Amino acid sequence: MSVTIYSIIAIAIAALCTFATRLVPFALFGGKKEVPQIVNYLGKVLPAAIIATLIIYCVRSVDFTSGYHGAAEISAILLTAVLHLWKSNTLISIGGGTIFYMFLIQCVFV
Repeated sequence: MSVTIYSIIAIAIAALCTFATRLVPFALFGGKKEVPQIVNYLGKVLPAAIIATLIIYCVRSVDFTSGYHGAAEISAILLTAVLHLWKSNTLISIGGGTIFYMFLIQCVFV
């Protein structure tokens, strides 16, 4: 199989899976169907759990016993949290935290 055909098939499968994940909730809970309580509960709990998991994943390799003791990472995490509490806008929060972190590691903690 040529690389072009393989790439087209891979993109088509990815597009189909993406479309299906967007379609299934509307098919299951669309119209006048009541959303199950477990789905409502997960909708409230999972975002915070996912963010906590991502924070742990991001700082897992930081050595807090040497150098700047993870000051850039902790500062960027705190700024991201403050921006999100202030503006409640995910794009501003993540973008601001990322830009701040990159500034710190490129210009301050060189």
